[in-house]
Amino acid sequence: MKRNLPWLMAAIIGPLVLVSCGGEENNAQQQNPAAAAVPVNTYTVEEERVTGTDTYPGSVVPLQEVELRPQVSGYITNYYVQDGQRVTKGQRLYEIDRSKYQASFQQAQANLQSARANLARVEKDLERYERLAEREAIARQQVDYARTDVETARSQVAAAEAQVNSASTDLSYATIVAPFDGTIGISQVRVGAQVSPGQPLLNTISSTEPIAVDFVINQQEISRFSLLMQGDQPDSLFTIMLNNQTEYPYPGEIVAIDRAIGRQTGTTTLRLQFPNRDRTLIPGMSVTVRVLNQDIGEQLVVPFRAVTEQLGEYYVYVVQGDSVNQRNVTLGTRFGSDVVVREGLEEGSTIVVEGTQRLRQGAKVQADAPQAQPAAAAR
Repeated sequence: MKRNLPWLMAAIIGPLVLVSCGGEENNAQQQNPAAAAVPVNTYTVEEERVTGTDTYPGSVVPLQEVELRPQVSGYITNYYVQDGQRVTKGQRLYEIDRSKYQASFQQAQANLQSARANLARVEKDLERYERLAEREAIARQQVDYARTDVETARSQVAAAEAQVNSASTDLSYATIVAPFDGTIGISQVRVGAQVSPGQPLLNTISSTEPIAVDFVINQQEISRFSLLMQGDQPDSLFTIMLNNQTEYPYPGEIVAIDRAIGRQTGTTTLRLQFPNRDRTLIPGMSVTVRVLNQDIGEQLVVPFRAVTEQLGEYYVYVVQGDSVNQRNVTLGTRFGSDVVVREGLEEGSTIVVEGTQRLRQGAKVQADAPQAQPAAAAR
């Protein structure tokens, strides 16, 4: 029995030693994952010819727009244009019953004539009294009265002239004309409607050529657009896309930046001006504003999936030998699945495009052959 004891102990301890050694080896691999190379797909950075644009949602607005409201009371007797018609400055649009305003104007003119006649009479009386006073043939008091009558008559003439002007203004307000060239909307009243000063809204007229597009920018971009406004604006700097994804054929130019920054939003409004000869752009229409940026010509372009973000900064993994180096980059315009890299990379660099989730600085990688540069699409 004692002879078999050493063999029994060896049989028990041997497997335990092997398990212990294997466990230490596994733990070592778990504690040092960098020792195992990570399989990744790579990409060779090359330049492409691009035209970079920044896009903003915009809204078409008229440079001039006026609500037409009555300034005198009465009935609408005529509507001289059709809804949606183009009109020119001074063209008649609406007419309010003119009869009482015409009568008031004529009455005011008659009162003015009477006041002028009375003034002429008292001026002659004063002239006659002054000649008599020189010969002391009339009391001085009578001359003073005559002078007072002249001053009173002159005041009456001035009041009559003011009444004529007022009646003439009311008469002119009875005919509503276009304040500028533009397009009139759909009339809110018809012939026979009763109106009073300020009520109701008759119609709205908007200028159409040229026309404006407003869009919102954040305060960090104001200096950029201020420089664009002060300098010469190159052709096609500002373009717009319509809702049907067609490009508007005429470029625009910047004309104004709003006076202040919104306290709650930190943004302001910028206004562009576009020609609109064929009336394609209609007030209230939504468009996409495109502004050329610095990404013009030959630029480094990489797949966007190669970029990782950490705390608002962007990185790519550059392959160097059998390991990777995390490189901070500055991104530019994005074109579909690709993006321009403005700073941080050089042409010919090899970067990781797939497998970045398992990487860290200095990690060992097993890279495949770099992907070929795809055919450049229209940018």
